[in-house]
Amino acid sequence: MSTGWPDNGSSGLIDGPVGQLEVRYGWPKEGQPDQLAVICHPHPLHGGTMTNKVVTTLERTLIGRGMATLCFNFRGVGRSAGAHDDARGEQDDLLAVIAEGRQRLAPQQLWLAGFSFGSYVAAAVATGIELDGLISVAPPVSKWGFADLGDPGCPWWVLQGSEDEVVQAQQVYDYVATHPAKPELITFDGAGHFFHGRLIELRDRLNQALDAHPGRTP
Repeated sequence: MSTGWPDNGSSGLIDGPVGQLEVRYGWPKEGQPDQLAVICHPHPLHGGTMTNKVVTTLERTLIGRGMATLCFNFRGVGRSAGAHDDARGEQDDLLAVIAEGRQRLAPQQLWLAGFSFGSYVAAAVATGIELDGLISVAPPVSKWGFADLGDPGCPWWVLQGSEDEVVQAQQVYDYVATHPAKPELITFDGAGHFFHGRLIELRDRLNQALDAHPGRTP
């Protein structure tokens, strides 16, 4: 393990824009990763935290692919200081966590992933930095500034359940079909917003999609 990286699964506090942010460090069982994935959780005002099951599924999937990972709590969640800022200050939180990962690991590749609210924060930040991959799960494309987001300049996967009770699936399908970045859409017939009973399928189908990409991860 990198001498600058805490033990796999350990949590800690880092300096953020409005106080400390709570983070969780992930590390693969073998090897010295040159890729870092930072994962964003769902809406803080609706119970979203870094322990969300979709978030932890993404985390384990990417660790299994040999990546180091960082999950974190947005401002005002868990031990993170501050108050919810409707996806504005949360982008600054994400940038602080990215800086933490880069300082500790100096990765050759950076990936971002997010679930629901977190998918917007990740996608918004992605358009302003150099990125190697973006994963969006159940993105609420009719909210915040999704309509104005440009091309992140990297491969982009969008995962969406057809029976999502929070996000209208057809809106996501239409968004993907018309977005100039041409994200790859992965649909889950009958799955709801939180992928109850479908998390193993989420892991497996995401792995299949990443395996099929020409510039796939190890």
